[in-house]
Amino acid sequence: MSQFETILAAYQKFPEEFQSLVICTVDKDGMPNASYTPFVMDKEKNIYIYVSGLSSHTQNLHALPKASILFVEDESKTQQIFARRRLSFDCDAQLIERDTHLWLQMVSQFKTRFGNIIEMLEQLPDFRIFQLKPKSGRFVVGFGAAYEVDPNNFNNLIHVKGK
Repeated sequence: MSQFETILAAYQKFPEEFQSLVICTVDKDGMPNASYTPFVMDKEKNIYIYVSGLSSHTQNLHALPKASILFVEDESKTQQIFARRRLSFDCDAQLIERDTHLWLQMVSQFKTRFGNIIEMLEQLPDFRIFQLKPKSGRFVVGFGAAYEVDPNNFNNLIHVKGK
């Protein structure tokens, strides 16, 4: 297996190491807000979050349906704190209407992944599901080892080379 194939395989598996992601949104006044949320991901790298309408990031997604998300290697597992493995995506957000086919499908996936807590959340009217559709992304595996996510195929990478 070539070095690129090894990195591509690591990229494909990296989100599976996490149950939650870091999410950054912006409010109507342009103030950024960082938070976290559990997620599920589909084969096309669309990310689904099940969030409370009371949270700042949910209110921000309603006002400005864009987010930046981050998966970052645990500090205790990194060999170099300045070069933690990380994957980020800039995304467009779309609210999934309650009780639609897609909503029911995602609730089922959340139940499979997170268990009984989802049955409780389903009963809370302020909880909603957003689809975060990546527009661009970057996978960093160390110093000088950055890869853009191919915008034409989110399952592929393009090596970023210095100037």
